Amino acid sequence: MVDSDIRDAENFSLCMLASGSRGNAVYLTDGVTRILIDAGLSGVEIERRLNSRGLSAQDLDALVVSHEHSDHIQGVGVLSRKYRLPVYINEKTRLAAPQLGKLGEARHFTCGTPFTIDEIRIHPFAISHDAADPAGFTLSRGGAKIGIATDLGIATAMVREHLKGCALLVLEANHDPTMLSQGPYPWPLKQRIRGRTGHLANEDTRDLLHELQHDGLRHVVLAHLSDTNNTPEKAFAAVHPALTCCRPSLSVALQGTCGDILSV
Repeated sequence: MVDSDIRDAENFSLCMLASGSRGNAVYLTDGVTRILIDAGLSGVEIERRLNSRGLSAQDLDALVVSHEHSDHIQGVGVLSRKYRLPVYINEKTRLAAPQLGKLGEARHFTCGTPFTIDEIRIHPFAISHDAADPAGFTLSRGGAKIGIATDLGIATAMVREHLKGCALLVLEANHDPTMLSQGPYPWPLKQRIRGRTGHLANEDTRDLLHELQHDGLRHVVLAHLSDTNNTPEKAFAAVHPALTCCRPSLSVALQGTCGDILSV
């Protein structure tokens, strides 16, 4: 599906370019404006993955950054400089990420305050993670709404409220608790992952999705799976029972390959 096809599709199209502890990037377009939410792979790899879906980095209009961890910002600086892209980032995250270097242009947002990129309305909201000022996002235009929430230790009431009514949800399903507890990670790291500022377990995501499901939900993507402490099969099996009143597509985003292009 090439970009001209996306333009004629529906209100929004989204592609998970990569998801996991070694790099995250989400491509989103309304057919006119093209955005990357995070760029946690090298610039060259992001270009390659865009090309594999008939897309082009030179057509991007903006980068949006959720937080400063390297698996979310590795390619931000180089893409911004190469293509003269504005980077939407909150001030605390920018200060915590000197490795970004000089940016084409930094446009600061504040969690809780919506901003727009052309016709796309973006509402950043605070999430619980061990970063300076981490954000989840909803993106809307017309009647379509997409929610993205990864890298969060708990789904707070604020998170649940912001994610209501989305037609497409990207939700973290980071680990299987048994695999984590019996796995090779040192105890402090296991505690960090399981903590309130760590990552959601599969069952946490199941419970969150059970609350968020509604008749207008069309796609759910499970994201940021641990290579060591989870498998796509375990994540899918744990979360799928949450979908009791609607039947959206449920897919798992992978680290090594791009996902399908999803439209709402």
